[in-house]
Amino acid sequence: MLAKMRGLGISGRLCATGVALGVLLVTSACTTTQTPGAKEEPTGNPVAVKAVSDNQVSTGRIIVDGSSTVYPITEAIAGQLQLNKAQTRGMIKVNFSGTRGGFEKFCTGKTDISNASRPILQAEIDKCQANGVEFIELPVAYDALTVVVNEKNTWAKDITVEELKKIWEPAAQGKITRWNQIRPEYPNQPLNLYGAGDKSGTFDYFTEAIVGKTDASRTDYVGSEDDMALVRGVINDPNALGYFGYAYYKDNKGPIKALAIDNGKGPVLPSRETVEKSEYQPLARPLFIYVNANSVKSKPELKEFIEYYLQNAQLTVGAVGYIPLPEKIYRLAQQRFNNEKTGSLFAGKSETALQIEQLLELEKQAK
Repeated sequence: MLAKMRGLGISGRLCATGVALGVLLVTSACTTTQTPGAKEEPTGNPVAVKAVSDNQVSTGRIIVDGSSTVYPITEAIAGQLQLNKAQTRGMIKVNFSGTRGGFEKFCTGKTDISNASRPILQAEIDKCQANGVEFIELPVAYDALTVVVNEKNTWAKDITVEELKKIWEPAAQGKITRWNQIRPEYPNQPLNLYGAGDKSGTFDYFTEAIVGKTDASRTDYVGSEDDMALVRGVINDPNALGYFGYAYYKDNKGPIKALAIDNGKGPVLPSRETVEKSEYQPLARPLFIYVNANSVKSKPELKEFIEYYLQNAQLTVGAVGYIPLPEKIYRLAQQRFNNEKTGSLFAGKSETALQIEQLLELEKQAK
C-alpha cells in the first residue's frame, strides 16, 4: 500500500504513516496537490476548521506552525491524540510556513507551538522577549538532510562538501550551471537546482553547514518552504539536484536517489545508522518544537498534547521516517517541560554538525 502512495506528495506520506501506526489520519493534507514552488499551507485536521484570528492565539485551540520538515511528526501525533481521545478538549491545527516563518508568528503570540528544523536564533529570541513570549525548547527527533538527484541521473553517486559549496555559494549564481562544471567527467547537461526557501530552517542550516554562513546562497534555483514541492520538482527533472529532509527522500525512493556526502572521510549515505554513529556530517541535525509557556498555563489541552507528544515521539518519529532520539533524551525533555524550563540551550546560535551525544550532554547540563 505504501508503495502505491509514493510520489503522491505529503498526502501519501501522512495517510501511509497513519496505516503504519494503526490509526487513520484523516486530514485535509491527504488531498493536498501542491505544485513545485507553491507555498500553499495545509489546512490541518478537519476537526479544527473554524477561522483563527491572525492577531492572537484563540482560547481552547492549539495552533501549530513552522517547519515543513517537522510537520509530518507533529501532524501524525496530533492525529493520534484526537482519534485516541474523542473528548480531547483542544482542537489542534497544524500548518507549515517554514521555520523562520513559524517563529515570526510564534514570537508575536499567534501560535502555541513552533515546529523548527534548527535552534531558535538570537533575533528571534529578542522578538519573543519584546512581545512577552516565553518558550520551552524541546528536541523531538534527528534528521539527515538529504541531497538528491533524479533516478535518471546515472553519473552522480556522491558529492563532497566542497562541491556542494561550489554549487550553492552566492558566487556560483549564473556561473555554475552545468553538471560538467562540478566534475569534468559528468555530462555537459544543465544543472537544475531545487532547495529550501529562505523562510525555511533547512535553508538556514544548509547554508551555514555547507557555505559557511547562514543565508549565504545563490538565488537562481527553485526554492520552496514546501518540501513536497521540491520532491516533485526533482522527480520531474532528470537534470535536477536538490536537498530536503530525510523523511521526504525516504518516502520517495525510486523516482529520486540520495547522494553520499563526503566531508573528507569518504562518502556516507544518509541513514538511521550513519546518523546515530555521527558519520553523516555535517548534514545530520536535531529537530525541535518550541512551546509557548504562557499558553501552557492557560490551556490545559496544550499541556496534555505536549505530554502525549513526548510519550509517543520515539515510535512516531521512526514511523514517519526520521531518526528517533534516545529514550533518555525524551525523558529529559519531559523533565524540562514539567519544570517549565524556558529559554534555549543554544544561546541563540545556529548549531551545525551537532551529534546526538552532544545534544544529550546539553540536556543533562540544563537539568
